[in-house]
Amino acid sequence: MPTIESPDVAVLDRPDGSLGELPDFTTDTYKDAYSRINAIVIQGEQEAYDNYVAIGTLIPEQADELLKLGRMELKHMRGFTACGKNLGVTADMTFAKEFFSRLHGNFQEALSEGHITTCLFIQAILIEAFAISAYHVYIRVADPFAKKITEGVVKDEYLHLNYGQQWLKSNLKNCKEELIQANKANLPLIRSMLEQVSEDAAVLYMDKEELMEEFMIAFQDSLTEIGLDNREIARMALAAIA
Repeated sequence: MPTIESPDVAVLDRPDGSLGELPDFTTDTYKDAYSRINAIVIQGEQEAYDNYVAIGTLIPEQADELLKLGRMELKHMRGFTACGKNLGVTADMTFAKEFFSRLHGNFQEALSEGHITTCLFIQAILIEAFAISAYHVYIRVADPFAKKITEGVVKDEYLHLNYGQQWLKSNLKNCKEELIQANKANLPLIRSMLEQVSEDAAVLYMDKEELMEEFMIAFQDSLTEIGLDNREIARMALAAIA
């Protein structure tokens, strides 16, 4: 599908029925910012594949299901790679690998220590909730090709989020303490990661505060589904601004 050709902006109907401006997808400024945002989503899907396969070594009885989830992430990665090619953009993968390095390191440390709860929390709760919220915001301002790809991806991500929620819910009695510690160590990273790309996101017409708000809603909804009470959820959410 060809990209939108516009000297300024295009105005399209949004899902809520309102009109909103879209960025000019052809400018050098947009493509420069997109090279990093696109790389982040590509790398994020690769990390997700690797993480689900790794979690399968800790829960061997569910390894096949986790591999299936991981393969879905590889499909997403190919889709987002195509989004960059559609705009003539080369993804900045060096930036993206550094962007994920702290979460990656925390996941690998938890994996080496056999901490299933922490691994699932990082991948199936934090990363999935962040991806879902970011994709929802992006869909409203994406070029037509990327919008179609992203709409398909976000449907799958709910399956991955649900997997993590259900495992943690079933094991909450024995894993709550580790869950709270994993949150304290990793939730603040989400805000710092968002701050790191806020200027690029703004070029794509994605507002930093809206992204954080969407993430916190998805994150707290997940904690509710897992079975934490309102006070526990409030305390965990505060780690985002600690």
